[in-house]
Amino acid sequence: MNNTGAPGRVKEITALSNPTIKAIRGLDRKRNREAEKSFLAEGQKLVIDALDLGWQVKTLIYAKNARDHSGLADLAAKVIARGGDVLEVSEKVLGAITRRDNPQMVVGVFGTRWADARKLKHAPDSVFVVLDRVRDPGNLGTILRTADAVGASGIILVGDCVDPFSIEAVRATMGSLFAVPIARMTEDEFLAFRREWPGQLVGTHLEGSVDYRTIAWPQTGPLLLLMGNESQGLPDTLAESCDALARIPQTGRADSLNLAVATGLMLFEARRHALSFKDNA
Repeated sequence: MNNTGAPGRVKEITALSNPTIKAIRGLDRKRNREAEKSFLAEGQKLVIDALDLGWQVKTLIYAKNARDHSGLADLAAKVIARGGDVLEVSEKVLGAITRRDNPQMVVGVFGTRWADARKLKHAPDSVFVVLDRVRDPGNLGTILRTADAVGASGIILVGDCVDPFSIEAVRATMGSLFAVPIARMTEDEFLAFRREWPGQLVGTHLEGSVDYRTIAWPQTGPLLLLMGNESQGLPDTLAESCDALARIPQTGRADSLNLAVATGLMLFEARRHALSFKDNA
């Protein structure tokens, strides 16, 4: 540590034109995230939690006026010890990076991490969420957060889905992105994967014949919970691959539920049955 009390071996940057800052700002674009295999996550606690879960911080960025914030020096030292860089920047630079007027005082650059769906660990009571062409980053982030809360074992993205590493999706996860494995597949790849799946596949559909509260949830084997696109629902090819199709009854004027809300209802019901079976086994 240096004599000012700031974290040691820190590089100070104040110019938006700095090449490092320009590269980090560029991570708001999907093509740059994919090229650099990197993404941004905001908040000191979130960065600490990610480190504790085994993620590596490529670059830690903090605002100059936050240098004395509790725990920041230790966090910076830990990042440096693990081979990461630490940047002290002005609030103007931090705002430009996060695209916010009142940004979090700490931001981390992490390497993207995709799971292999075929290698995801599962137990007989495991529940996985499968999302078909989810398009809204807020929905995806909220679903990730809910999956984490309910103890789901992973997320599988099918088809042309929004990027879970976009800054909007990462914000919506509130850190759960680092706790829930995420895999991605084409529709054909998923259908092949589903044929080898040792458990069952339950989907939701507006024309589903069974109330989700009374559906015959599987009592053995891991479960795949399939949710359709926000505006189009499940295509026939995926709906026909399900062991059961459930519906969520509605009595109001709305013609559908928000995808994240619907997924939350299905997830908690699925987990309730899985845990109930486990307790009674």
